[in-house]
Amino acid sequence: MQYKQRISIIGSTGSIGTQALNIIRARHEEFQVLALSARQNVDLLLKQITEFQPEYVHIEDLQAREMIREGFPRIKILESSEEVANLDGVDIFLSAIVGIAGLKANLKALSKAKKVAIANKETLVVADHLVTEIQKKHKSILIPIDSEHVAIHQCLAAASADNGNVVKEILLTSSGGPFRTKTKEDLQKVTLAEALKHPTWTMGKKITIDSSTLMNKALEVIEVHALFKIPYEKIKVVIHPQSILHSAVSFIDGNIIAQISSTNMEIPIQYAIDYPHRRELAVRDDFSIFGQSWDFMEPRSDLFPLLDLGYEVGKLAHSCPTVFNAANEAAVELFLQEKIHWLDIERSISKAVEKHKLIKNPSLDEILAIDQEVRLQIKDQGFVSSSGS
Repeated sequence: MQYKQRISIIGSTGSIGTQALNIIRARHEEFQVLALSARQNVDLLLKQITEFQPEYVHIEDLQAREMIREGFPRIKILESSEEVANLDGVDIFLSAIVGIAGLKANLKALSKAKKVAIANKETLVVADHLVTEIQKKHKSILIPIDSEHVAIHQCLAAASADNGNVVKEILLTSSGGPFRTKTKEDLQKVTLAEALKHPTWTMGKKITIDSSTLMNKALEVIEVHALFKIPYEKIKVVIHPQSILHSAVSFIDGNIIAQISSTNMEIPIQYAIDYPHRRELAVRDDFSIFGQSWDFMEPRSDLFPLLDLGYEVGKLAHSCPTVFNAANEAAVELFLQEKIHWLDIERSISKAVEKHKLIKNPSLDEILAIDQEVRLQIKDQGFVSSSGS
């Protein structure tokens, strides 16, 4: 009888979680879904429970928990995503929660699961030193899910060499978001609907707004440094609107190795799930990408200052990335509620970083305390959006 890999997914009803379950559905004979965790989408979670029959389920909504208890009495209801991460016998823990909300669960999973596939870049941004410490102690595998970081992972592996000595540059690609061709005057009039129209990817609201400000790319720069221990001076962001070349590595001997695929997130998700092996793609790739024109250009720091600020914050390290991330999460939430203007997102983050007094090697408790303090600061700033809402 074939051994089934036991997989737990937090954020199972989101974009990454549902696409991961697409892969599992197509290869159901290879996987056993041990646990599913969601925030509040009870209707979709109920469908997932019916189909995948997990042993454990977590949902934040208390009424939803009662519905699940009544409808699926054999399932064990867990109180938190950290309890999901603490389960024994997990082969793959897939983290698809957006934001710092996934931090505690991800750190716990690194001490329990054989492999942690992570789409939650914030954990690496704010707690790189804690991740490194836990990984070293428990020998767990940490593999990224973001398409760019999966690309870099493969490019470095293909080189089969000492990264620190032979890498000239990491070329981290970015679509440029919906506003890459806009002027400063245009950005004064950005609406929520416009910011939510990503030209390439279909994603959740928060990450789509992050892409519009290039904050997402700033966080990814810090994530590249955390994952691959590459100096910031060797990480270069390149705007590539077609999102076909997902990232590349330039080596000192003049060679550049790049990873190319269509804008199908199931490709990097499956890579992370199967690593270090490769399996036939459950959903066929679209090879028409080779008939398209590909463009590359420098990012506009005058329009998107958060990218440069990301490099500064990354180099300062310690508690600064926590402030950077928390201010962004709080400001984006206000923007999604149409309480502040799009430009206020950058202003809020810059102000929070400027005010912060550095704390070296913060503990988990200190990281969470800083996060909450910064969120309150942003909420209390009292910005009013240009629409008057």
